[in-house]
Amino acid sequence: MKFLTSAVTILGIGANLLVSDPSIAQSSKIEEFIASGTEPFWSVTVGKSGIIYASPEMKQQTFPYTKPLKAEGRPTDVVRVYRFRDRENNILILKKVSSCSDGMSDINYPYSAVFILGNKVLEGCAVKK
Repeated sequence: MKFLTSAVTILGIGANLLVSDPSIAQSSKIEEFIASGTEPFWSVTVGKSGIIYASPEMKQQTFPYTKPLKAEGRPTDVVRVYRFRDRENNILILKKVSSCSDGMSDINYPYSAVFILGNKVLEGCAVKK
């Protein structure tokens, strides 16, 4: 009986540590972003349903993605790399910067964005949704 009580206590303490650890709580939360660029015009929305790409030249496409990678030894908010599930050449990279300009408005965005779709590389800015 003492063994069972000890095991239950240890499991309870471990569960409390997991729940109270903010890095674990944040990693399960999906952060949403909107990235866009000009010349050519494009936009990407990162959400729970996937990465949605749109441009005037192409029909809107939705791609599932895997959990984003982060820069080693850096907070999650510095760099995020979204890899598309089952598609090797498609990646979205968001990097926190002091300021990113889309070149057409006076808006300064907190993230730069690089979107690679096959052989096409698009550069722009992003903001948390």
